[in-house]
Amino acid sequence: MRSTSIPILLSIAAVACFAQNPGLFQQTNPNYPVRNPFYFEGKVTWEKLGISTPSNAWEFVQRGIHRQDDLEDMDGAKADYAKALELNSLQNGTCQIVKSPPGADFGKLDPAPCMFTVRLRLGYLLMKQDPAEAARLFQEVLQIDALRLGVNQLVGETWVIRAEAAGNDDDLKTAYMNAIAAFQRELALSPVTPFTRALTGDEANNAHTHWALADVYERLGRNTDAAGELEDYLKATQWHSDTYPWRIPLARKKIEQLRSAASE
Repeated sequence: MRSTSIPILLSIAAVACFAQNPGLFQQTNPNYPVRNPFYFEGKVTWEKLGISTPSNAWEFVQRGIHRQDDLEDMDGAKADYAKALELNSLQNGTCQIVKSPPGADFGKLDPAPCMFTVRLRLGYLLMKQDPAEAARLFQEVLQIDALRLGVNQLVGETWVIRAEAAGNDDDLKTAYMNAIAAFQRELALSPVTPFTRALTGDEANNAHTHWALADVYERLGRNTDAAGELEDYLKATQWHSDTYPWRIPLARKKIEQLRSAASE
């Protein structure tokens, strides 16, 4: 009986120690990343970090990812991401955008670099609930890394959501035009060039962006533009299919309908 109770008592004591000293366990935990001037933006298994209470922006992000991905606790995740942004904020000066090598002392940046993962994740969770805030967060990601793929796509999708909630025609048209601009910026980041054609055989990239653009053009009654985007969508799926393969035959059918409507 004694041999089994001692380890239990030690475990309880260890938990109590960590609870009183958040961050203590991290110092000797091989799963906790060594301090780096640029945060590791990927997911680390939460349990292996051994953190009782998050004490900095990165730890709040990791617990938020755990709550979102593993526990499906979206409210808890949003709360953790919001706390992380208080500690990694452009508005209050607790983070900075690094656009050039920070010099010889690479390990010290004050304030710390701004993280993009927390902004992407929180923005995604807020797209329907608060699309304006979601768009603001995505724009901060683009400030941090203007070439990051997929962010302008999210901006465009957010504007589509805002268009669907528009109270008048002017706001609806403005939202759709902003969506078009965002989708076009996304396409511009992955251009098709003679070099890429020779390398991959692709005549178009970003099938999902072309599909989204076609949808917006169709809603605006721009049938010729919509058909053109669907043709590019088919080119982009020629060698790569689609996450939603049922769209491919639908695109072919819609092109016929749109071309016919445009000629009337």
